[in-house]
Amino acid sequence: MFVQLTGVLVRCVLSECRLRSLWQQRRFLLTTSVIDKPFRNEPILSTRQKPTCVDISSVRFSSRGGIDIEDAKVKTRLSSPAGESSLCDEIQPGEPGSGQTPRPRWPVFIDHLQLCRSPSDVLDLTTKFSPTLRQVSHCLSRMWSTTRKMSAEQRRYELQLMFEHPAFDPLLKKAMKRVGDMHSENVIYCLLYMVHLGVPQGSRVVQTFLRSCLENLNDFDEKELSILTTCMEYMEDSTNVTLLRNGLRFVVEARLPGIKTVMALQNSMLLFGKDAPWHLKQRLEAKALSMADHFSLPNTLYMISTMASMGFYSKPLLDLCSGTIQENLHGIPFNRLFKVLRSCRDLQYKNFDLLTSISEHVAYTWDIWTKKQVVLLLSAMEHLSFCPAAIMDTFAKNVSANPDTLTLEDLCCILKVYSSLNHDLKHQRKPFLESLSQALDSYLPKMAAVELLMVVYHFCLLGHFPPAPLEQLLQSSTLEKFHTTVPRFLRKQERMFQMVNLCLRLEPALLHQPATVPPFLLGAYNPIGETINPMLSQGLQRVLEDQADTTLHEMVVVEDFYRVDAVITKPLPHQTSQTEASGCAEEECTPAERSQRIAVICKSRSALCHGTFNPRGPLALKIRHLKILGYEPVLIITQDLNSQEDQTVFLREQIFPEHLSSDTQSKVKPQGC
Repeated sequence: MFVQLTGVLVRCVLSECRLRSLWQQRRFLLTTSVIDKPFRNEPILSTRQKPTCVDISSVRFSSRGGIDIEDAKVKTRLSSPAGESSLCDEIQPGEPGSGQTPRPRWPVFIDHLQLCRSPSDVLDLTTKFSPTLRQVSHCLSRMWSTTRKMSAEQRRYELQLMFEHPAFDPLLKKAMKRVGDMHSENVIYCLLYMVHLGVPQGSRVVQTFLRSCLENLNDFDEKELSILTTCMEYMEDSTNVTLLRNGLRFVVEARLPGIKTVMALQNSMLLFGKDAPWHLKQRLEAKALSMADHFSLPNTLYMISTMASMGFYSKPLLDLCSGTIQENLHGIPFNRLFKVLRSCRDLQYKNFDLLTSISEHVAYTWDIWTKKQVVLLLSAMEHLSFCPAAIMDTFAKNVSANPDTLTLEDLCCILKVYSSLNHDLKHQRKPFLESLSQALDSYLPKMAAVELLMVVYHFCLLGHFPPAPLEQLLQSSTLEKFHTTVPRFLRKQERMFQMVNLCLRLEPALLHQPATVPPFLLGAYNPIGETINPMLSQGLQRVLEDQADTTLHEMVVVEDFYRVDAVITKPLPHQTSQTEASGCAEEECTPAERSQRIAVICKSRSALCHGTFNPRGPLALKIRHLKILGYEPVLIITQDLNSQEDQTVFLREQIFPEHLSSDTQSKVKPQGC
């Protein structure tokens, strides 16, 4: 019994000494240079090119070129008659007493591998068991998967330990020497995981795997080509990468009709990218539509982002994906949903039914979304010119109840969205805007001048003038900072100041005290190159041919700022010369009191919220100010005007709807006749 206990204690002591020796060696590597290390052979990893997020100034085996002494020894052994037998001996499991590292059975190694929680754990395992070529791929895979859910700081630390681990270089060295004996799928996976782990892409080990892929490209099956295509997304340009990418495109294009999986097709689309010729994009579209029945929900979500990545707008394919997304909104997490909206923005794909469904879904499941997520969704929909009324109503009510949780970034984004989409909040409008003003006051001391201008500008679009930000903007110390504005932003800055100044001048009743913007910040109005739509001009002239005492003025500038396509002036209805004289006997009448002025504004549909006739921010402000000045704004949509067979009838219906109603009534027979 005493002898057995002594044996157990001896083994424990030896094991502890071995672990301490291993970590002492690692600490020694941190303090020694590459020249001082006991290895005289050329390195595998390049010190000229650092791995991603990792400092590898002390990493060994880092030469791109040159002949490795150990490589030369291996080649000599392989060329000798005894080379094959010695190589076979390396592959065989170690025998007791032979001094070789034992290799476990496959399930045993996998069980141990699954218990590893960091790259260093995996490397420690490789020091206990010598992995097979297939297990090398699994080791790299496990090393990558353990870092995926780590925080950025923890990932950098673990990768640093990985590159400093004494077993990392032998693992890569073994993979590089035996790449020719690996299965093609393992070669591709090893390359993918090495790139993900930050192994320098110009290093010998990565370049060796690239050359191996290039040599065996024609032998890869559909799955292997798909994996390699994914790997190419993360590769930097180099000679081998360019050759492999071009060869991969040629092979994939030749095998396009035989692709059977949706994921392989999507990877192929990413491979060709934006440089794909139009005929190839059409072939990819036809192939995707033929496989539509096999689209899963993840396939559908990824297809939209894939099309955005390659800049390919296919309405049939996008409509197909939109229908699937609408039916499965309850199963789509925020990240996927937000990526869909960003892809739609990049493609300028505006599906009213899809956007409405998303808006109603978010409003219905409000409790599962964070405030930050809602702000991001609102911003994405604003980029699509879509007004998500359901979200905006619910969010306004939520903000009014608890405005203190909003950050400055959130406030700026919310103001931009609500002022741009011009959504009518009805009775919630006043408490919502006051809550935003209250939340903003705490951030005023640390706001930049440009941020302050943007905030005041958006408040002006909303018709709200909080005194605190307005007074701080108009302080001389703040205004002086705008002298250093970059020239390419100067015109936009002047435009915002002009609109703010106009609001202060035309809407003084909403101000706590009179205020104006200094003239040096306003710039000058430049109407050069602005002309009226020829169809609108001709149509208006035909409409007014039979209108007595009616005048037409084209391209009128109002308040030295707003350009109005046409102003139609006509006497007020039922007004005679006698009533006009009696009404203006005591004081002179203004033009607005003497006549009816109709301001015709011709705008593209992009100036409206998508799918509605609700004007967006700047246009809504223009209409509001024209009404204050006594005009009757009439909005004409350019696309509607161009699509009409008879523009005259269309314009008469839009500008003089009372004539249409009187004509209709005259055609209706009285009852009883």
